Amino acid sequence: MSNEDRNITWQASSLSRQDRENNNGHHSRTLWFTGLSGSGKSSIAFALERYLHEQGVRSYVLDGDNVRHGLNKDLGFTAADRQENLRRIGEVCKLMVDAGLLVLSAFISPHDSDRAMVRSMFEPEDFIEIYVRCSIEECERRDPKGLYKKARRGEIPHFTGISAPYDVPQSPSFIIDTEQCTIEEAVQDIIQHLQQIGALYLPLKSGSVLTS
Repeated sequence: MSNEDRNITWQASSLSRQDRENNNGHHSRTLWFTGLSGSGKSSIAFALERYLHEQGVRSYVLDGDNVRHGLNKDLGFTAADRQENLRRIGEVCKLMVDAGLLVLSAFISPHDSDRAMVRSMFEPEDFIEIYVRCSIEECERRDPKGLYKKARRGEIPHFTGISAPYDVPQSPSFIIDTEQCTIEEAVQDIIQHLQQIGALYLPLKSGSVLTS
C-alpha cells in the first residue's frame, strides 16, 4: 500500500538541510562503521564523537546495543531481523543527516546486501562506509563482552564470525585496522579522510557559511 493510499503526506519544514548545515558550520554525513564484534567500532565511534564535540562539530553515535534497548528491542538476530534493524537505523540516520548532524553509526551489519540497502537510502557523498578490520582471532581474544565464549558454547545463535557469516566489505570508503593502530590514531586517520573528501573542515570558525 502506498503512502497516498494510507493518507500519509510528507510535511516539509521551512528550514532546509543547507540552512542547518550553515548554522552548524559543517556538513552532515552518515559514517557507517562495520566490523566484527570486538573489532573496535563503538570505541572508535565514541572517541571520534568526543573529538568532534570538542571541535564544535555536532555529532551523535548510534550504537548497535544502545539502539536495541529501545527502538529495536523487538528484533532478534536472524537475517530478517538484522535487515529490519539496519533499515530502521538507516531511516533514523537520514533524519539526523537532514538535521545537519554528523551521524556515527556503529553496527556489525554483516551482510553486503544489507549495507547496500542502507547505502541506497542516501546520496553517494552522504554515506561513508568505514570498515573496522580486525581478525576473528584477535576479536575473540579481546572478547570485551564475553560474547565469543557464549557463542562457542552454543548459547548465542546466529553469532557473526562463529555461527553466522560476515561479508568483508569489497569497496569501503575507508579502512581502519585496529590490530595496527590505536583508537587515537584511528580517530585522527578518520578526521584526515573526512577533510580530504571535503566532508569536514577543521578548525571551524564561528559564523562560518558553507559554500560547497
